[in-house]
Amino acid sequence: MNSNHGVRILVQACSKSYKQQVVLEPTDLRIESGETLVLLGPSGCGKTTTLRLIAGLDAPDSGRVLFNDEDVTALPIEKRNIGMVFQSYALFPNMTVEENIAYGLLVRKMPEVERKKRVGEMLEMMHIEALAERQITQLSGGQKQRVALARAIAPRPRALLLDEPLTALDARLRETLRVDINALLRSLGITTVYVTHDQTEAMALGDRIAVMEKGRISQVGTPRDIYFRPANRFVADFIGTMNTVGKNSFRPEEVRVVPPAQASMRGVVVSNFFLGDHNRVQVRLDSAEEVVLKLPPKQSFTVGDSIGLEVDTRGLVC
Repeated sequence: MNSNHGVRILVQACSKSYKQQVVLEPTDLRIESGETLVLLGPSGCGKTTTLRLIAGLDAPDSGRVLFNDEDVTALPIEKRNIGMVFQSYALFPNMTVEENIAYGLLVRKMPEVERKKRVGEMLEMMHIEALAERQITQLSGGQKQRVALARAIAPRPRALLLDEPLTALDARLRETLRVDINALLRSLGITTVYVTHDQTEAMALGDRIAVMEKGRISQVGTPRDIYFRPANRFVADFIGTMNTVGKNSFRPEEVRVVPPAQASMRGVVVSNFFLGDHNRVQVRLDSAEEVVLKLPPKQSFTVGDSIGLEVDTRGLVC
């Protein structure tokens, strides 16, 4: 099933305050048709508020929201034709899996034959055919999230909005579902706004990422832009690990170990963690500054070792 009808979303100068506290400064954001845009940032940065304004769950204090050229600012959520998935699943516990998926179709008065066909498509797409007759209380967290996704997508909404959908799951399940969600969104071509504080999730899923800080958007760009060309110090520090020595900043993977006599930087190893696919080594330089290295798994050091370092100048980011 390919939707091919994703809506272009424009957020124009939208702001929001709660109890006289500003949670979103006047914000502009453009989300292209069929694009997956990730709102990324720490707790309280305004990302969920931005999502709620797009959804129609909240109204902006100023500004407007457009779907294509239609001003939907005053339109309630039930009339925006969007799908939403929450961290808490928000499923109906008194219904079976297939009844949950069919709910939005019933509300839209879809004929029974077509409704059953659509529910069957959703069960197959989310690999939960065997769960069709189960009660929600009988499902694992990952299964509940698949049902929530199926229910949101079943009515073929104009946009899909996801608010921290994987946060409650364990790390391995999060990774599995992340891969599945990515494949799903690519196949549907649906406009998607995805809220997360997890940078790995953002890098894996986003066509573009909007990094937010204190109610503002610090930078919007592709994952590569955000990582290699951060717009400011906050973005540089929030995405991945950033080393700073003097006026130069660089990522751990841009540092190589060289003989101390040939090195532009020298120091002593203060920690060495083997993480399977790489070693994370922390070095205190002669200048007293500390840097983190990402080294091949077989290139290991002991605390107290003297070490020489050289930075690839092409890896200097800001």
